[in-house]
Amino acid sequence: MRPRLPRLPGPLGRFVPRSVRARATAAAGTVLAAALALAGAGLLAALHADLVASAASATRQQADSVAQLAVQGRLTPVLHAGHGTDFLQAVDAHGTVLAASPNLTGRPALTAAHRTGSHTTDDVDPLYDHHRQRLTAVTADTPSGPVTVYAGASLRAADEALDITQAALAVACPLLLLTGVVVTWRVTGHALRPVEAIRAEVDAITGQDLHRRVPEPGTADEIARLAATMNAMLDRLEASGRRQRQFIADASHELRSPLAVLRTQLEVADTHPDPAVRAELVHGALQDTDRLQSLATDLLLLARLDAGGGEDRPRQRVDLTGLVAATVLGRPAGPHRRTTDLAPAVAVDGIPLWLGRLLTNLLDNADRHAAGTVHVRLAADRARGLAVLDVEDDGPGIPPADRERVFERFTRLDDARSRDEGGSGLGLPIARDIARHHGGTLAVTPTPSGARLTATVPLATDG
Repeated sequence: MRPRLPRLPGPLGRFVPRSVRARATAAAGTVLAAALALAGAGLLAALHADLVASAASATRQQADSVAQLAVQGRLTPVLHAGHGTDFLQAVDAHGTVLAASPNLTGRPALTAAHRTGSHTTDDVDPLYDHHRQRLTAVTADTPSGPVTVYAGASLRAADEALDITQAALAVACPLLLLTGVVVTWRVTGHALRPVEAIRAEVDAITGQDLHRRVPEPGTADEIARLAATMNAMLDRLEASGRRQRQFIADASHELRSPLAVLRTQLEVADTHPDPAVRAELVHGALQDTDRLQSLATDLLLLARLDAGGGEDRPRQRVDLTGLVAATVLGRPAGPHRRTTDLAPAVAVDGIPLWLGRLLTNLLDNADRHAAGTVHVRLAADRARGLAVLDVEDDGPGIPPADRERVFERFTRLDDARSRDEGGSGLGLPIARDIARHHGGTLAVTPTPSGARLTATVPLATDG
């Protein structure tokens, strides 16, 4: 039995989805939310890096250009910022402002407090626009000493672009998540609708209407195969129920006649004044009682075979050669001659009592129909790994059309014969069930004359 998943204790258990549809939707929603969060964070990071890199490139080019002017001695007091640059300033080694863009005129010298190499991002706000500044510093050696050129750009556009993107993601991601959850809920519900139809139909089927079948969707997927499997199972259940009802009807019919005869014999014996007749009637009643006891034993064995009652019985190594020889020699002498042809040391794994019953039923059938001889042959087919047992009689034989019908329960080919001569019609069905229970077969083998029943049982495995 599969272990059950533990339930969350307390009020948390109420929030755990119970249905497959809810669990699938929750899982899809969780995965989609995580994917949207990662994608949004990645998009914002990539956009920020691209905008900052563009600003840094522009300020670096402008700073290099001003530094070249300083080296050439062409530095003018007023510097004009180019595209992508908001302010410029040139400072000598003593912190004196040599030149600046108009928006920094009169401002003190800038400093790169967090400088890394030649690029830095400072918290200074020379333009007083309360936005981050991208500041690039380039130092050049001039005839009058080192000069540091600062070129900077406000990240106002970058911040606005990030704010717009964040707002768009804040609206789009929940909408996408909601859309994904709704689509998953509807698609999962549509996919599970046939399963619910199958469940409802199976729930409505009782033992009285096993003819009903579950609907099979024409999708050729797992659910269609599930429906086909369920219908195949219902076919087997219906066939099993039909066989059970037929078996009960046949058993009732078989028991009714001998019970009626037995009751009649006992009633006549009870009232008949002649002691000799009474004794004869009692003797006949005892014979009928023996037949009823035998029939009840056969019915119980069939019921146990149908229920797989031998699965719990331990298998053991059986010397089939010795079992056949002992069974044939142990039978009472009859009007027929019995001959044997037994291969030595043929062993199988099985239940000795049941294997003996199989052989006894075959011999009873052969004795009942033989004209003068019953021949038993046992061989080992090593190539197929089978023990082959043939029981043959020289009687009238079995017509080809009846070679399967003889294994049906309560079947008698000669309806004109009495029950005493014809048996109960359970011997061969029991023998076939025992053979199948041991992994073998029992069938009628064609023969020029008489009838031959061939049983096969797997040979014992080594070790």
